[in-house]
Amino acid sequence: MIELGPNRYGKSAIRLVKVIRGPDRHQVRDLTVAVSLEGSFEAAHIEGDNSLVVATDTMKNTTYALAKDHLDGPVERFAGTLAEHFLGFEQVDFATVTAREHAWQPIPVPSGAARDAFMRDASFTRFAEAEARRGETRVRAGLEDLTVLKTTKSAFVGFPRDRFTTLPEAADRLMATKVSATWAYTPGRPALDYDALFDGVRRSLLEVFAEHESPSVQASAWIMGSAILERHADVDEITMRLPNLHHWQVDLSPYGLGNDGEIFVATTEPHGLIEATVRRRTE
Repeated sequence: MIELGPNRYGKSAIRLVKVIRGPDRHQVRDLTVAVSLEGSFEAAHIEGDNSLVVATDTMKNTTYALAKDHLDGPVERFAGTLAEHFLGFEQVDFATVTAREHAWQPIPVPSGAARDAFMRDASFTRFAEAEARRGETRVRAGLEDLTVLKTTKSAFVGFPRDRFTTLPEAADRLMATKVSATWAYTPGRPALDYDALFDGVRRSLLEVFAEHESPSVQASAWIMGSAILERHADVDEITMRLPNLHHWQVDLSPYGLGNDGEIFVATTEPHGLIEATVRRRTE
């Protein structure tokens, strides 16, 4: 007996730029959007019947059309509006919209900030995801590609050793990572100030990264995640992905030179990869 298992489909990498032309200055909203639907689409797979399939081209066009009136606030709200729109099709049981926002900042000029000229801020990418089913929409927020480094207060000692282990123990080392973090907001809360929450969580993550003593990247994930939940009551859980971007101290002895933690070679591959979710315990 053969049957169709879980399935979904949608449109990925929808590029969307909106210019908001205010009376005093312009604003650029630059998004990459993905739409995914689940529901009564068995006939399309099994019988070749497309009568219930919402075309992915329709998803793309809907994204542009709804941006006209609804992309005027937090990206989380726009993602939720778009996901809930697709529940208007009876055959759709579950709609997921993810949106990554690429920041553009006004260019500084002698008179202040330019009103209509921008430079791309690639220091991180803001992330939002809305999962809509009838009666409930869950929103996640996050950031990606936030590269951070600390030159001390990081260690890695006491790990198992065998004949394949060459890594020396380090009581004080450089720690660098490219943070990807996604957090879920507690369901049932009233309207949230997503922009303020995003700024607050990002600020907490950076502050705790800078200040804490790290015995390992695993411990750092726990310390940072716990601090965010303690500081932000609206956050239900946070998942962090922390690649360990190694900086190896260079042996300068062949050149008759010492190296007291000054000269390193930065590597991106291979790298360690640590992933962890920190969440509130449900009794």
